[in-house]
Amino acid sequence: MKKIIIPHNSLTIAKEEKKAALKVLDSGWLTSSDQVELLENEMCKFFSIPKGHAIVVSSGSSALYLALWILKATKKKVGIPVYSCCSLRNAAHLIGAKPIYLDSSYQNPNIDIETVKKTHLDILIAPSMYGIPVELNPPMPFKIIEDISQAFGSKINGKKIGLRGEVGICSFAATKLITTGGQGGLIMSKKKSIIDELKDFRDFDNRDDKKIRFNFLMTNIQAAIGREQLKKISIFKKKREEIFKIYLNSGLNMLDTNKGYLDPIRHRAILINSKPNKIIANLRKFGISSIIPLRNKELLDNKKRYKNAVRFSKSFIALPIYPYLSKKSVKKISKICLKIKK
Repeated sequence: MKKIIIPHNSLTIAKEEKKAALKVLDSGWLTSSDQVELLENEMCKFFSIPKGHAIVVSSGSSALYLALWILKATKKKVGIPVYSCCSLRNAAHLIGAKPIYLDSSYQNPNIDIETVKKTHLDILIAPSMYGIPVELNPPMPFKIIEDISQAFGSKINGKKIGLRGEVGICSFAATKLITTGGQGGLIMSKKKSIIDELKDFRDFDNRDDKKIRFNFLMTNIQAAIGREQLKKISIFKKKREEIFKIYLNSGLNMLDTNKGYLDPIRHRAILINSKPNKIIANLRKFGISSIIPLRNKELLDNKKRYKNAVRFSKSFIALPIYPYLSKKSVKKISKICLKIKK
């Protein structure tokens, strides 16, 4: 088998991130401190909300759990897209909620909110899959946790998404659009009281009362790396868009949206093909790695049929897309995929 020359995914870490991490190491202050607060303030600026309306935590999974905790989700009915990350299911079970699994829309892996509105829920976790913004049309009969882990920087009608529910959350894991050194998460809300309560819960050490808290802290090194990554988000977005357009303009059948008011960020370049394993095997012969982004057996529920989610799990291939991937490589991948298609 040929050695992988073009990986499916790759970190975009440069000298700025390394310098920032080394500066923290040299300071001797590795725990949660000044860099964490600075990152929180910069996230507030990025999302055009006042200071104090965002909190960073140890991981995206932590962010999701804390969002459910603050909304008192125990024993509540929580809507979860069946085509989504297992962290959603895990967090719901850990908090003691009652998961209600939802099929994808016909067009893409996001939920169809008009269909979901007819489902009796207390809380909905609403991710924007592969960077395509999920459409959430108020009023809603339930509370919303908006998950932008795959859509950091995506917009609807020119406005960044993430604050359309009671709470917005995001992951900064290594495979996401920006990373805080491998793991990390964000929670934000228009209600400062929510963030204040979450900070009180997160900041567990050296407290004078007997209140139960837990360590969900982000470290100073994580925050320092995240600050440098955040500075580059517009560059990352532009380069990903350029790569996606090469795939699209080559004639490949790519997952996209034709709605002009949606401005996706290209977290994944999803090729639609009824024979994904054939595509993956043939690309590997040329040293190119690609994956099925979410396999059928990874769907979060198998007790009933979810026809759209099943269809996507059997026809999606994630092609390489990351900022430093060369245009020459993208054109090569496109050419090979077109030949396989024939």
